[in-house]
Amino acid sequence: MESQTLFYIIIGILVFDFVLERGLSYLNFTWYSKSIPSEVSDVYDIEEYERSQEYKKTNFRFGLISSSVSFTAILIFLFLDGFAIVDQWARSMVDGEILVAIVFFAIIAIAGELISLPFSYFGTFVIEERFGFNKTSRKTFLLDKIKGWLLTAILGSGLLTVIILCYQWAGDDFWWYVWMLVIVISLLMNMFYARLFVPLFNKQVPLQEGALKNKIKTYAESVGFQLEKIYVIDGSKRSTKANAYFSGFGSEKRVTLYDTLIDKLTEEEIVAVLAHEVGHYKKMHIIYNLLASTITTGFTLWLFSLFVDSDLLAQALGVSNASFHIGLIAFGLLYSPISTVTGIVMSSLSRKFEYQADHYAKETYKSAPLIAALKTLSKSSLSNLTPHPVYVFFNYSHPSLSQRIKAMN
Repeated sequence: MESQTLFYIIIGILVFDFVLERGLSYLNFTWYSKSIPSEVSDVYDIEEYERSQEYKKTNFRFGLISSSVSFTAILIFLFLDGFAIVDQWARSMVDGEILVAIVFFAIIAIAGELISLPFSYFGTFVIEERFGFNKTSRKTFLLDKIKGWLLTAILGSGLLTVIILCYQWAGDDFWWYVWMLVIVISLLMNMFYARLFVPLFNKQVPLQEGALKNKIKTYAESVGFQLEKIYVIDGSKRSTKANAYFSGFGSEKRVTLYDTLIDKLTEEEIVAVLAHEVGHYKKMHIIYNLLASTITTGFTLWLFSLFVDSDLLAQALGVSNASFHIGLIAFGLLYSPISTVTGIVMSSLSRKFEYQADHYAKETYKSAPLIAALKTLSKSSLSNLTPHPVYVFFNYSHPSLSQRIKAMN
């Protein structure tokens, strides 16, 4: 195979991904006007439903514009041998493969941020503001970006350095060591994410003593679930949308409730949501997800190890000689179809787990308050009540609201 042929295969993959993404979004768009399923007919009144329709249509148009700009930019970049140019810039600034790789990815990241930043700002301060969701100040928006950039620079460059060192030391077998490293990092992130990283962006405080905490503890004790750490996070600092999540293992196990969730739901509904989260833990979904992602990561790294030093891949991007960072970029572009398939599998698994967690909450607590909570949360976020089944299959990590309610009735 010639490098030019491989180049056009990469272009074909990018075009296919874009057409698939926009095609799925359009399919979903065509179902906005479908009749609302009877299970969720009471979520919106007429005025609220019209508002939710406008919110969905606005996001559809916005997604079409933003993705088209990104797609066009990457095509232009490829046809102008952009990766080769950036590689030359990096090599003119620093010496050594590790520093070259860090500078190379830094330039790519800055370019990507320059393209995405205006859309991020517009989405937050125009669309989310217009529909009453945004609570983010411009100062918070800027600080979030700066913190995110710094974390990416520190953690990303550190991880890239270790990976390249493994490659230089172990050669084609480097993927084994990187795989072990990723497993350790995944476990540590699951254990300590809430303690180490969340405080950089949000304030977390223990749930105050009172009726809600007593009800949560009573439920936890009834199902033999040891729960000492219940935190409230200031989600209202950025949005009116509500959430709750479970994280950690052992002594780091905790449940985090958004303050917006506490404001929107009754105490019984909050306990029902918590019962759903406990269901994930009891059914070992966190473990299964870690195993699935670990296997996927191992397969991806093994496949990458077969192509990392390919001159053909480098030449397809306009670079004469292979290097780790160019191989990583080329492989990432070629891997996209496989990534789509693994994404579908992981989403399907996630939807199955959501059903199981809902069933656990129904069996150990009650289904009625959980259904009421789901309806309230859907209403408060102007959720789509009529998603296209194909769109759900490709993109939803949770079943649709009507599917979840049907399964619980």
